Amino acid sequence: MELMVLLNALVTRLLFVLHSLIGVWRVTAAKKEPKYWLLALLNLLLCLETGLTLKFKQGRGYKWFSPAIFLYLICTVPSLWLLEIHHGTQYCGNEPGAVQVNVSNQDFNQSRDSSHGSEATDYHIIQTAKVFVNQLSTICETVWTLALHQTFLLLLVVGRWLLPIGVEITRDQLSQLLLMFVGTAADILEFASETLDIEDVRKNYTLINAILAVWTWSMLQFPLDLAVQHIGCKPTASTRRIPSLLLCRYSAELWNIGVSLFIQDGPFLIVRSILMGHFRIFNQMLVFFTAKNILVVTLQWYRLAVITFDFRATVLQKSRKGEVGCCPCEPYEASTHAVADQDADMREFVAFPLKEESQAPSED
Repeated sequence: MELMVLLNALVTRLLFVLHSLIGVWRVTAAKKEPKYWLLALLNLLLCLETGLTLKFKQGRGYKWFSPAIFLYLICTVPSLWLLEIHHGTQYCGNEPGAVQVNVSNQDFNQSRDSSHGSEATDYHIIQTAKVFVNQLSTICETVWTLALHQTFLLLLVVGRWLLPIGVEITRDQLSQLLLMFVGTAADILEFASETLDIEDVRKNYTLINAILAVWTWSMLQFPLDLAVQHIGCKPTASTRRIPSLLLCRYSAELWNIGVSLFIQDGPFLIVRSILMGHFRIFNQMLVFFTAKNILVVTLQWYRLAVITFDFRATVLQKSRKGEVGCCPCEPYEASTHAVADQDADMREFVAFPLKEESQAPSED
C-alpha cells in the first residue's frame, strides 16, 4: 500500500470525524443536554468503513460511489437538523451575524501567572485552551450554524479531492466532478441560508422541516460519481432498443439532467414557488433564485429533448442505409468529425436492424 494513499485516506476521514464531533458539541451546548453526545456514535460507522476500505481496497475509492462521503453525511446532517430547528426558537441578543469573541491577553496572562514551577507551561496550555473554548461558546448560535453549513460543504469538496481515487475514475474526470461540486455546493448553501433566514419561515415549524428535508435530499448527489463516468454497457440484445442505447451512450449527461430536475433545481423551485404562491412570502433574493431555477429547469428539458431527437435521427439515418452499428459502449461526442470516425469504428461491432416492435425478432 502506498504511503501517500494511506495518509490521504486516513487524514480525510479524520477531518470528517473532527467536523462531525464539532457539530455534536454545538448541539449539546445549544440543547444543554448531554444525551446528544450519543450522536457521536455515528462516527463508528465511518471508522468501520475506514478499516474495510484499507483492508479490501488498499485505501482507494470505489466505482460510482464514495462510502466515506455518504457516511460523513450521515454523521453530520442530524446535528445540522437539530441546530436549525433549535435556531428557530433561539435568536441572538445582538445584531444578526455579530460574532461575540473577545479573547484578551489579560485572560491568558492570568492563567499563566496563576502557576509556578516545572508544570507552569503545561498548566498554561490547558488554561489557554479552556479560555479559548469558553470564548468560542459565546459566539452567537446563528453564526455557529452558518459556519457549520459552510465548512460542511467545503469539506465535502475538499474531502472528495483528497480521498484516493479508484482505478475506474481518472484525474481528469475527478477535476470535472470537483468543479461541478463547487457550483452545486454554492447553490445548496444559498438555498438553505436564503430560505431559512426568512422570518415568516422561522415561525412555521412545518416549513423548516420541509426545507431541511429538501436540503438533505439535495446532499445525496455528493457520494455519487455518475456525473463524469460512463456506464459502459455491452452490446447485448437488451441494449438494442433506442432507450437502452440512449441511456448507455449518454449516461453521464442524463445523470446531470436528472440531478438538476429531480434532486436540486426542481425541488428548490417547488419549495420557492410554495413560499411565494401559498404563503405569500416575497423578497428580492427569493424572486431572483426562483427565476434562476425556472431557467435552469427549462434549459435542462431543452437539453434532454435535443439529445433524444438527435440520437433518434442518427439511428434512423443508419437504418435507412441498412446498417445500424450504434455501439452502446461509446460515449457521446459533440464533434461531427468524431462522429464520422466513430461510424467507421462501429462497423467492428455486431450490426442489428432497426425493426418495429410489431415485427418478429430476427434470428441470430
